[in-house]
Amino acid sequence: MGDDLTSETSKRGEVGTVFEHIGELASRIKVIFYSLIATTIFFMVFPANRSFLQNPLAFYDPLIALVLQQVLKDVLPPRVQLIAGEFTAPLEIYLIGSVLLGIATSAPVIAYEVYKYVNPALYPEERQAVYPFVLSFTVLFLIGAAFGYKVLAPFMIWAMIPFFTLAGAVPLIYVMDFYNLVFITTLTTGFAFTLPVFFVLLVRFGILKTSYVTTRRRYIYAALYIITAVVTPDGGPIADIALFVPMAALLELAVLFGKRYEKRGQVLRRHETGKLSYTKCRYCGALIESLLGFCPSCGKAQL
Repeated sequence: MGDDLTSETSKRGEVGTVFEHIGELASRIKVIFYSLIATTIFFMVFPANRSFLQNPLAFYDPLIALVLQQVLKDVLPPRVQLIAGEFTAPLEIYLIGSVLLGIATSAPVIAYEVYKYVNPALYPEERQAVYPFVLSFTVLFLIGAAFGYKVLAPFMIWAMIPFFTLAGAVPLIYVMDFYNLVFITTLTTGFAFTLPVFFVLLVRFGILKTSYVTTRRRYIYAALYIITAVVTPDGGPIADIALFVPMAALLELAVLFGKRYEKRGQVLRRHETGKLSYTKCRYCGALIESLLGFCPSCGKAQL
């Protein structure tokens, strides 16, 4: 649908209207939605072992079952047992786990559709700055998610076990509470680790300056600690500090990278003059304003 809109626009020789851009956005959201549905169903129904081939009509373990079993091995302490709590709790975990894995698997499709939608509005120098941003975002998210899954989530459960003993209670945890704790901690920690990447990007585009952080460290660190407390609501102050320390270190590292851009004069700024220059589209040869990120005739981005 997005390609049809572009062709219609090129036939008229004018820039796409607001409704056409909304239509393109809707078509790209539709692709993302279909991708999420397909990957979610894949984890829900695809068999995890070969027993399905021997007896297709019998009940078999789907891929999501392997993931949930691995979470139990990695996070749940030996002395702690899970109970359903509610009759529908296992089914809810089955659905939530499949959706989350579907989102993670569809991440490349989501990133591609978002990039293709905003690409025509970017200048070449801004487009070059996007590539390292995407790479840094992906790497830091994976590191943060691994930290939340391997370190923070097990630590939060381990830290609560002594209180069961003090209260004379058997360490039983509702299955929904356990998996929600693991999933939420993993995702929020992953996204929390990417916050410095956005700061560097804002500095790169000239929206923020590193002095905003260096002159307000005490307030920013206080806000950062509050964020870690929200991310780890059940781990107590020790878990908050365990997340706060690496985030503070990443923020300081982001400040150093931002200062390098400022010192080298590599901060990008949009054109501030009112003068327009014209160039030819590399695809159709039409004259376009240099301030435009795409050709008004053929609608293609000028790389």
